[in-house]
Amino acid sequence: MAKLLHPKATAVWLVDNTTISFKQIADFVGMHELEIQGIADGDVATGVKGFDPVANNQLVPEEITNAEGNVLYKMKLKFNAAASGEEKRRGPRYTPLSKRQDRPASILWLVKFHPELSDGQVGKLVGTTKPTIQAIRERTHWNIANIQPIDPVALGLCKQSELDAAVQKAAAKRAAEGDVMSDDERRKLVSTQTSLGMEAEPKIPSAIEGLETFSLSEDTDSEDDASNADFSDADSFFNLPENDDEGEQPR
Repeated sequence: MAKLLHPKATAVWLVDNTTISFKQIADFVGMHELEIQGIADGDVATGVKGFDPVANNQLVPEEITNAEGNVLYKMKLKFNAAASGEEKRRGPRYTPLSKRQDRPASILWLVKFHPELSDGQVGKLVGTTKPTIQAIRERTHWNIANIQPIDPVALGLCKQSELDAAVQKAAAKRAAEGDVMSDDERRKLVSTQTSLGMEAEPKIPSAIEGLETFSLSEDTDSEDDASNADFSDADSFFNLPENDDEGEQPR
């Protein structure tokens, strides 16, 4: 949908050159009726030069005539084919200068935890280029040793809904291609809220990995023998050595 250029300057021109009501002008330029009255009184938009919407191909003269003849008539912008779809964002997302240094960390996070995302999807999420993504994916980036993965949502580079939509789209594409995913990959492809609600799979600690079949039968027998031993007196319990020199006094 096309938008009006210079709405305040257009309001100034309409107030000075037409007899259209303040309400009609306010509806056309997207301002409040009291602001239009302030323009007419000279309290608002002081020094602003009027912008002729007819001469600048935004309004046809018939619209002004109809509005002057009927106080209930609402003026409409002139259709401009070149302005169709102008609100649709094109190209990479704009990233403020203060957040551009955080993009490599977000790219690394996406590449690490969502490898199913294409370079184009990653570029749209954080507003970067494919060569940068490839450099981080292949670990050839000049600063790769100092980059730590950080969630782009936490950094404010994209919305959670945008990230979830991209992940779900990648999941649907892989399902259509018939790729078989592992449990870890399937867990990554769901939304964040769904993933947080899923139960974690039990894993064997790396310190004891490979010892699942280790037998402790000999140690068990020795422990059973020790548990069945008779410790009725203190000497046998503590297993004190016999003292040959009973009369010797300690030094």
